[in-house]
Amino acid sequence: MATSVTSKQKALGKPEQLVEMSWDPITRIIGNLGIYTKIDFANRRVAECHSTSSLFRGYSVFMKGKDPRDAGFITSRICGICGDNHTTCSVYAQNMAYGIKNPPLAEWIINLGEAAEYMFDHTIFQDNLVFVDFCEAMVKDTNPSVLKKAKTAEAPNAAVHGYRTIAEIMAAFNPFEGEVYKEALQVSRITREMFCLMEGRHVHPSTVYPGGVGTMPTPTLFTDYLSRLMRVIDFIKKSVAMNDDVFDFFYEALPGYEEVGRRRILLGCWGAFQDPDVVDYRYETMDRWGKAMHVTPGVVVDGELVTTNLVDINLGIRILLGSSFYDDWVNEDPFVTRDPLGNPVDMRHPWNQTTLPVPQKRDFGDKYSWVMSPRWKHPQTGEHLALDTGGGPFARLYTTALANLVDTPYVKATGSSVRISLPKGEKLPETTLEWRIPQWSNAIERDRARVYFVAYAAAMALHFVEQGLGLVHAGETKIFEDFEVPDEGIGCGFHEAVRGVLSHHLVIKDKKIANYHPYPPTPWNGSPRDIYGTPGPYEDAVQDMPIFEENGPDDFRGIDIMRAVRSFDPCLPCGVHMYLGKGRTLQKVHSPMFGQNNA
Repeated sequence: MATSVTSKQKALGKPEQLVEMSWDPITRIIGNLGIYTKIDFANRRVAECHSTSSLFRGYSVFMKGKDPRDAGFITSRICGICGDNHTTCSVYAQNMAYGIKNPPLAEWIINLGEAAEYMFDHTIFQDNLVFVDFCEAMVKDTNPSVLKKAKTAEAPNAAVHGYRTIAEIMAAFNPFEGEVYKEALQVSRITREMFCLMEGRHVHPSTVYPGGVGTMPTPTLFTDYLSRLMRVIDFIKKSVAMNDDVFDFFYEALPGYEEVGRRRILLGCWGAFQDPDVVDYRYETMDRWGKAMHVTPGVVVDGELVTTNLVDINLGIRILLGSSFYDDWVNEDPFVTRDPLGNPVDMRHPWNQTTLPVPQKRDFGDKYSWVMSPRWKHPQTGEHLALDTGGGPFARLYTTALANLVDTPYVKATGSSVRISLPKGEKLPETTLEWRIPQWSNAIERDRARVYFVAYAAAMALHFVEQGLGLVHAGETKIFEDFEVPDEGIGCGFHEAVRGVLSHHLVIKDKKIANYHPYPPTPWNGSPRDIYGTPGPYEDAVQDMPIFEENGPDDFRGIDIMRAVRSFDPCLPCGVHMYLGKGRTLQKVHSPMFGQNNA
């Protein structure tokens, strides 16, 4: 074991015992996210954290000159996990640039596909990846005293999920052998089938285009989707109950655990699920149709809803540098100087960004990541805010609850909560769940929100099926609108990828793509320190947080750090390498589901 700094006195604390530890890669996209820390074991805290990405991808570079109609098919390849979200967002941006809108039935079909994607992805991530950090095997390895308490702690929702104690729930999530772990895999298969019914292929849709869809809208299409949805309704009810029981237990068993992954409440949500009766994709009416979405867009600062206006959200986006491996583009020619409403567009806005990569050695005192630093400029304070997505569901539920606009037969916002009604399933009765705005933005509440949003998506899917089937029965089966690519045009698409905010900004000249910039949630969450020295959300959530793991430096798993980072849902894991001190390798993990004894 190597220690980098020793015996540095901390105010009101013990002399520091700093140990450099890093996990690289820890990404859940393509294996290129690294978390580098200095841990003060004497004071049980993380003293320093840097988030770095070691891979340049360049979509914004090679999209130039392409036919804009290909944008959805190309950008879906950005991610092998939520490529359909990119396709959908690209279609939204193209619709604006082409001056068209989808027929109503096409919108309901896309909404159904996206609802299935949320259910699929959140279930497999929560139950087969995130919850491994809370399962019996992991807790036994990192906090045996907590497992001891769990064996005698009665589960408050036992009547719903059937497990008498918290420890029994933890055992049900043990990888490869736990009952819930295995059942979640089956649920993921069913929800993937639901997706394919609506969008043709997973995860790169084959039937979603600008102007509509190619899915044949028969009554059987919707009933096949609905029959599968009803098969997973009871599982969703049980999942919410189990998650609530385990997360509430952690707060009780480990006083102060609310500080793990906690940061200032700075949330962004770009909205999801269009309302066909309102959306026309015109920029001039974007505020109106944005507010009609079935997930309300918005920015939340310190618990207050700053705006739900997509025009304000769009104009406030800034792409900053600082610690990124790029040259500045401020001396390049702008692509868009004013938006269609006449508002000035900043040079650091995605419409005007030019990507100028500069490969170089990583230096945590200077430049250390290929991720830029997306920020949102607060119109009143002028702050460049490092918004996070809360892993997606946390921000979505938070903005929707505060906005108090969503009102459907199955989901209702109240101003302080979201009520979700699920019908009677095979065994469990009709159930109303309520997600309430919590006190903290931390690891546990990000994870808790995820399973509630699975319920949200399921409830919304019931509404979308009813609407779509109603149109089919009424003979309104048009699913595509013809269009022509203009010589010049601009467009912006706003959507929610599974893990949070997603925007696509498009500029067309001479019928070709002149500029294209997709910004998914990972750059927002995984950004490095910007030009102002502001850390990105991963860095901010981990740095200075307490450590509760009972292991010492020699066998440290970093479970609290892993829970904090994974709560943001940084996509699927492809491997974790852990290094201690001067680079001595402690362990290498290459299992996509994580082994039982690995953090």
